[in-house]
Amino acid sequence: MKGTQLGEFEEVVLLTVAMLHDNAYSVGVLEVLDEHLGRPVSLGVVHRTLQRLEEKKLVVSRFGEASAERGGRSKRLFTVTYEGELALREARRIRNQLWAGISETAFGH
Repeated sequence: MKGTQLGEFEEVVLLTVAMLHDNAYSVGVLEVLDEHLGRPVSLGVVHRTLQRLEEKKLVVSRFGEASAERGGRSKRLFTVTYEGELALREARRIRNQLWAGISETAFGH
């Protein structure tokens, strides 16, 4: 997957979108990240990352149904594209290769 580099945070956001599948919207992504990362993340950073992933064509967005709980506004829902799936699989492949090359004594414990 040449040409589409994923930063660490982009990767975890893309993984979260994939995990949430049909219910991936910015606040939902933020909640999952808060649960799993163990560090604070702002909604603005999530918004910008989702926008960047969409510009890279790794996700697409659409508007869901309007809801009364959101004052009649629609959620912007995100879905991982085929290119996004390939980028995630490539990132996992590289990480697995690197982990496989680490000897048992590498960490010195």
